[in-house]
Amino acid sequence: PAFMPVGTNATVKAMSPDEMKELGAEILLSNTYHLYLRPGHEIIREVGGLHTFMKWDGPVLTDSGGFQVFSLSPLRKIKNDGVEFRSHIDGSLHFLTPELVMEIQVALGSDIAMVFDECTPYPATREYALTSLKLTTEWAKRCKAFMSQEVRVKSQAGLITHNSELITPNLFGIVQGGVYKDLRKQSAEELIELDFDGYALGGLSVGEPKELMYQVINYATPLLPQNKPHYLMGIGDLMDVLEAVAAGIDMFDCVMPTRNARNGTLFTSQGRISIKREEFKKDPGPLDPHCECYTCRNYSRAFLRHMFMSREILAMRLNSLHNLHFFLEFFRKMRDAIGKGKFDQFRREQTPCVKSNFHGG
Repeated sequence: PAFMPVGTNATVKAMSPDEMKELGAEILLSNTYHLYLRPGHEIIREVGGLHTFMKWDGPVLTDSGGFQVFSLSPLRKIKNDGVEFRSHIDGSLHFLTPELVMEIQVALGSDIAMVFDECTPYPATREYALTSLKLTTEWAKRCKAFMSQEVRVKSQAGLITHNSELITPNLFGIVQGGVYKDLRKQSAEELIELDFDGYALGGLSVGEPKELMYQVINYATPLLPQNKPHYLMGIGDLMDVLEAVAAGIDMFDCVMPTRNARNGTLFTSQGRISIKREEFKKDPGPLDPHCECYTCRNYSRAFLRHMFMSREILAMRLNSLHNLHFFLEFFRKMRDAIGKGKFDQFRREQTPCVKSNFHGG
């Protein structure tokens, strides 16, 4: 399984690309919606694409912007053709279609592009979830058709040879259907028929109870082709990750490590801590004595608390570096355990630590 740190605006907040490489990140996620609005996909294309723009030479996955647009409830209108919405930056009016979303991701030079979908909210009636699913399937067809046309046009123009690098991104379909098993099955079957390069489960962790989310993951994941990657969108709680990996999920993304770091919440082998607490004011020890990251090798809890309370930018950097290391190291150990056929043992051993970090013990 892979964890993809989130670089919404073409940067993982507070981190440089070199630091991300040193931490062991192999793929980053960027956001189509945000980059379309600012600085604009044409500008990024003109400077050589997203990899050149952000100075990252590894793979980049771009989400379609569907989740962001649909979270703008009062500012958007859903139509069969696409979504009309007002920019959260300046209030300007925009209309995103599946074709435009694909065009943006091609311009960015994404390695993996996501289809434009409607993220079904929770709670949603079965009727709403079905309507949403139909729209998602229709848009997925249009996204696939656009990418196929891109390949045809470039092939006819002599821009694609057998040895050429990727001209269009790998395209992933997104399974929707809310919490309704029959709708998830219908969505998966319709997308599999379109033959995408990978498949994601969307519309989860949007307010539904954990048990319900686990039921959907455990039901829907085995429906997906076993020879294609499976991506669970927006999930970062490591208890959820363990459950999902057991079900067959391969890819995860979440802002949790960096967002928590900026708020002074840090994940350690001894459980989650808030660096703001008075008890750390004179603490000379490292943040986590069992951690090998730069922050833990060089700084005391007292210094980290002082940086945070003083609102120094270094606090965000050191905290983010540690939390990202914690996540990426967890995934590295998990891959190692899977490679040795010991995932169940890993899961049992890690559960107490994970619970103390994500569920208060």
